[in-house]
Amino acid sequence: MELALKIAAAAVMVLMLFYLWPVYKRWQEHGPKAEKGDWQAAILPLAAVAGFVILLILAVR
Repeated sequence: MELALKIAAAAVMVLMLFYLWPVYKRWQEHGPKAEKGDWQAAILPLAAVAGFVILLILAVR
C-alpha cells in the first residue's frame, strides 16, 4: 500500500507540473522585470531575519 501511495503522489506531482506549465511560461514572458535596487530591497529583510535567528540561537546556548 505504501508503494501505491508513493506512485500516486508522484503522478499527482507530474500532473500538477503539466497543468502549471502554461502559467509559468506566461509569467516568464509577461512578468515584472527587476530594476535597480530590487536586490537590496530583498536582501535587507532576509539579512535581518537571518541575524534574528542567529541571535535566538546564541541566546539559547
